[in-house]
Amino acid sequence: MEKREFTTLYAEVNGPIGHLVFNRPERLNAINDAFMSEMLEAIGWLDSHPELRVVIFKGFGRAFSAGADLKSLPGADTRVESGKSWLARRRAGQIGARLLDAIEQMQAVTIAQVHGAAVGGGVLLMVACDLRIVALGTVMFIPEVDLGAPYSWGAIPRMVREIGPALTRELVMTCRRFTPEEAREWRWINRVVPLDRLDTEVAQLARELAAKPSVPMMITKDHVNAITRVMSAGTTSYADGDLARGVAAEEEAKAAGAAYAKSKIGTKRDK
Repeated sequence: MEKREFTTLYAEVNGPIGHLVFNRPERLNAINDAFMSEMLEAIGWLDSHPELRVVIFKGFGRAFSAGADLKSLPGADTRVESGKSWLARRRAGQIGARLLDAIEQMQAVTIAQVHGAAVGGGVLLMVACDLRIVALGTVMFIPEVDLGAPYSWGAIPRMVREIGPALTRELVMTCRRFTPEEAREWRWINRVVPLDRLDTEVAQLARELAAKPSVPMMITKDHVNAITRVMSAGTTSYADGDLARGVAAEEEAKAAGAAYAKSKIGTKRDK
């Protein structure tokens, strides 16, 4: 087995099956700039293994990912933001979209193994994977509007493509929690399983997929991805990262972010 360790995650390859494990359990695997940069690097490392057939994305600890790290929200410190060049701010604003594209374009079939919580950007990491298996009791929601921010990273085209415009509006605008059972009814996730069966179910699926002929498997993945890109034709999210970072510096957004951080959910996440 080969393993590559980073500060916020690690990746490993064991024959045809690999893992990419989020490793910030003290922050419920919350997402910051380092996390995204390291994930891009880890994906490149995994893709350098031609024998790899399946990669499992999972979170270490109590959650898949609690979304944006409230301690490092863009625009939270305007002095830091203003000290960066426009190009640096733009690169930072677009890294989330690049990350989702990189996950979707991996040569291996990707499985999101989701438990505990998938929030905001954590939902998008799950959506970028080819297959999604979610544990019963997992908490999922999209809090960006309550944080005073638009849902970026190319999120809206992806969400509309996956679940349609009506549900996208509802989930993003209301920020309400939704259950794995609901998501399965929307045909957004593949399976809902008891938490104590999650590891076993995902491992079994990974072995089944890895044992199948690789060429038709890869062609099928590429074919489906090509069709979904056509489904999103006419939509664009090329600048939503710039917009998100700009909005984050506004007083309304900063006040909303501060209020959210003091709420019950935000306080719990900081523990």
